[in-house]
Amino acid sequence: MKIVVCVKQVLDTAARIAVADGRVDPQGGARVLNPYDEFAVEEAVLLREKFPDTEIDLVTLGPESFKEALRSGLAMGADRATHLLDPAFDALDALGVAKVLAKAVGGMQYDLILCGRQAVDDDMAQVGPALAVRLGIPFVAVVTKLEIGEDQKQAVVHRQIEGGTEILEAPLPLLLTCQKGLNEPRLPKLKGIMAAKKKEIKIMDAAALGIDPQSLAGDARVRQIDLTLPPQRKGARMLEGEPREVAAQLAHILREEEKLI
Repeated sequence: MKIVVCVKQVLDTAARIAVADGRVDPQGGARVLNPYDEFAVEEAVLLREKFPDTEIDLVTLGPESFKEALRSGLAMGADRATHLLDPAFDALDALGVAKVLAKAVGGMQYDLILCGRQAVDDDMAQVGPALAVRLGIPFVAVVTKLEIGEDQKQAVVHRQIEGGTEILEAPLPLLLTCQKGLNEPRLPKLKGIMAAKKKEIKIMDAAALGIDPQSLAGDARVRQIDLTLPPQRKGARMLEGEPREVAAQLAHILREEEKLI
């Protein structure tokens, strides 16, 4: 079985975020493999443990620093990695990213494509489904359990829905977006980390993908106009007096100052 896993590098959710000129300041912020993508890589490795002939390819689209996300996935056990790197890709929205990914993945052999449910930086959750549509294959989102038949032609998929779980059967090839609970991502061992340093990362630009950079100009339909940090929280205010007085003060604060009622 051949599995393609799409990954992304994001700011560590525990990092302190700074905003400059309406953008997240990338300087000094720790970056990690997107947590939802870790579930995708781990599931691919688990499937290879069940089907030893499985090959795992990682794909990412982003700046030079995204190589670290690929190295993390390789250290977990992926076999190969492809980095889609070109200045023409920098301003793409989710649909544009899916278009470029489809060009790259469409040139690979695959039975299964795994993506994270969403990237924790923009929370769009659009690239995976859009990629499946571009490739013309079925997809299932927010997957929490996956079973592949012994013939490697059919999958039974459990997906999270409001208040429960939906169980679906789908043929391969298939794209899945992975949700928390699907598995427990492993910590790479020293052997895996050392091996990852020796694995080649293939770099492909727009020309290598057969894409005219000018044709991507219209694939930035969604643009981030501005970004600000949430307002700083006010300190606690202690209300004193008789219960009736405190209730009146609280009602005044909620209605006149906080505009909540």
